[in-house]
Amino acid sequence: MTRHLHRDLETLEQELLEMAARVDEMLALACRALAERRGDLAATAMQADNDVDQQEVHIEEECLKILALHQPVAIDLRRVTAVLKINNDLERIADLAVNVAERAARLATHPDFTTPPTISRMAELAASMVRDSIDAFVRLDVRQARNIISRDAEVDAMYHRLLDDMYAVMIQDSRQIKAALHCYGIGRGVERIADHATNIAEDVVYLVEGEIARHKPMPTQPK
Repeated sequence: MTRHLHRDLETLEQELLEMAARVDEMLALACRALAERRGDLAATAMQADNDVDQQEVHIEEECLKILALHQPVAIDLRRVTAVLKINNDLERIADLAVNVAERAARLATHPDFTTPPTISRMAELAASMVRDSIDAFVRLDVRQARNIISRDAEVDAMYHRLLDDMYAVMIQDSRQIKAALHCYGIGRGVERIADHATNIAEDVVYLVEGEIARHKPMPTQPK
């Protein structure tokens, strides 16, 4: 049974990585839509979202089959649990990438609005957190996972600065309110993407160390 279990787990994790690759492509599309103000990229991201939704359901079903057929324990049980949770986070990241792309397309209809550079930096940082969290999962790298968790605070700080900036824009020029609200919506989506990347990193810590890292202060990283 152990041989069959490990084979099924390897297949499961490979399918998760394929899903992660699609989500990464969607994030890249969303970032391009924002940076280049290209409305056509939102439609491409939406089409990819349907595939991710189907993959998410399939992977969840496979997780449940493994739990029922093999009744894994210890590290193998943690592997299935981690895949199940990461699967859900990736699906939510895909949804948020679509929202960001759609908001970026609407923002493109306001050519007089100057997009603050903070939002592009936020999007790039959040996307890198997602990629690095999956890399930490593949390599079972707890150090990298904890580094990703610590980076979430930087995204949060940038998000709050963005809110202040958009509030100031709306006060100064009421004609820019719609554009500023789209910008706020993009920032909120990006901030949530970083949160889900943090969730994945926490799942890596759980997988390797058996420790639930949520809601705990992170230890100081050695320099």
